[in-house]
Amino acid sequence: MSHVLITGAASGIGLASALRLLDDGHRVTATYHGTPLPEELSSCASVQLDITDAWAIHNAVKDAESQSGPVEILVANAGATRDTLLARMDDERFEAMLTTNLTSAFRLTKAVLPSMMRARQGRLIYISSIVGLTGGPGQTNYAAAKAGLIGFARSVARELGSRNITANVILPGAIATKLLADAGESRLAQIASQIPLGRVGSPDEVGAVVQFLASSGASYVNGALITVDGGLGMGV
Repeated sequence: MSHVLITGAASGIGLASALRLLDDGHRVTATYHGTPLPEELSSCASVQLDITDAWAIHNAVKDAESQSGPVEILVANAGATRDTLLARMDDERFEAMLTTNLTSAFRLTKAVLPSMMRARQGRLIYISSIVGLTGGPGQTNYAAAKAGLIGFARSVARELGSRNITANVILPGAIATKLLADAGESRLAQIASQIPLGRVGSPDEVGAVVQFLASSGASYVNGALITVDGGLGMGV
């Protein structure tokens, strides 16, 4: 099976995706930053990574490939939010989200690309957000980065398709991660009321789409935007 590098695998969508890919028999290298990897990923190769650091990304990919061979599938999952209203947002807060959520994907892609081009095959899977299509109050920085990720991935898909390298984007909606849980029960109920399915999603439901895009069944899927949002973003 393939060597998968997945960022932000210590929890949430990254963890759920890593577990599914392990179940499929892939060799998984999981990255983490502040929170160590959980026991469930003890069989993985692991690399500590600050995705805002260009040199750290270079070294992480080099380490991953020295441990498990060329990266054949990249899951660019790690990201963050720093919400505030536009009138209160300074340059640093805006630019930090571009670096974390968009520039990191560019740097990771550049780092894994040489081995993929030599092999003339590869899978690039980017975790964006439905907010990248809909926008969100207090999220101009995050939404701009996640929207940029869509344009980036689709450009990559056009550039590299002739080398059998695909690039696809997953756009989760409200997913039951720690970040959402911290919002409180009343806020969760309010969010769920806006979703046609009437509930928030689970990380594993996003992981299932990652699993598909990494599989042989997705060999002709390229430049796709796949929403996993219970219908929240319909119409955009």
